[in-house]
Amino acid sequence: MAVSGRQTGRPTLEEVAARAGVGRGTVSRVINGSPRVSDRAKEAVGQAIAELGYVPNRAARALAGARTDAIALVIPETEARLFAEPYFLDIIRGVSAELGDADMQLLLTLIRSSKERQRFEQYLAAQRVDGVLLVSVHRDDPLPDLVEEIGLPAVLNGRRSAGEPVPYVDSDNTGAGRSAVAHLAARGRRRIATITGPLDMYVARCRLDGYRDGLAAAALTADEHLVAEADFTEEGGRRAMRELLARCPDLDGVFAASDVMAAGARGVLRESGRRVPDDVALVGVDDSAVARLMDPALTSVRQPIEEMGRRMARVLLQQIAGGGGEPRQVVLETELVVRESS
Repeated sequence: MAVSGRQTGRPTLEEVAARAGVGRGTVSRVINGSPRVSDRAKEAVGQAIAELGYVPNRAARALAGARTDAIALVIPETEARLFAEPYFLDIIRGVSAELGDADMQLLLTLIRSSKERQRFEQYLAAQRVDGVLLVSVHRDDPLPDLVEEIGLPAVLNGRRSAGEPVPYVDSDNTGAGRSAVAHLAARGRRRIATITGPLDMYVARCRLDGYRDGLAAAALTADEHLVAEADFTEEGGRRAMRELLARCPDLDGVFAASDVMAAGARGVLRESGRRVPDDVALVGVDDSAVARLMDPALTSVRQPIEEMGRRMARVLLQQIAGGGGEPRQVVLETELVVRESS
């Protein structure tokens, strides 16, 4: 936005902030009508805008009837992680299909460093897209709030917390953990372990909550030695499985919070001489191609990933169009798919 101001001679948002004696985010919130601004700040920003003759890029575009017809899909991962995990590819497939139907351009953005994040923030501030879709968001990720401050419509894949204020599309992750453990318990398993995702992600905490709910429903004692944190990667699943076997060699069931982590766990179980499912039954989440191709084929809790991508795009397009139609908070059902691993 600052670059645009220098090119056209228009005052920039940063100059308004400096004149008003407030931060850039405060100016953005005032411009976009956020209630999270004091009356004093509103007055200072309003006076600075009047004195400088500042016109926000977004307002100028709206006056001209202009739109970019482009949506940014942001995934804070490396290329290797993106192409190794079917989850991201299915989300992209769903988003791309929905945006294609609406004649909107999809801009895929990977953020791998703080420098890339800052560059992307500048890109957003210049209003070069009409909205943002965010995937794999961690609890302390500032990007959703930044997008809100700038005034761009945004939709999350998942949530940062139970009270997430930004529109989102999620699946019933607590139910996924609960149904996985219920299935293992019904198969006679009594020492059921879990491999979680990173616990600064709400999705991982919900699946862990579901695991604990499932143990309680089956009258099984919760044992924290049977819980190992990982990172939704295959290598993370391998590390966690080794840790669990070292702590609890008598475990007879494992709920891995993703198919990819279950694949890593399966490799370690084989190396340790444990047979699946005879000695240790195994359940994952996603019902991805990984589940179907494993040996033995993996029992997995299916979440409709491609449909999640479609719904995210649909919710965002409704926001861009002015609201109505799709709800702002969507939670999709999951379903246990039983295969040979359990």
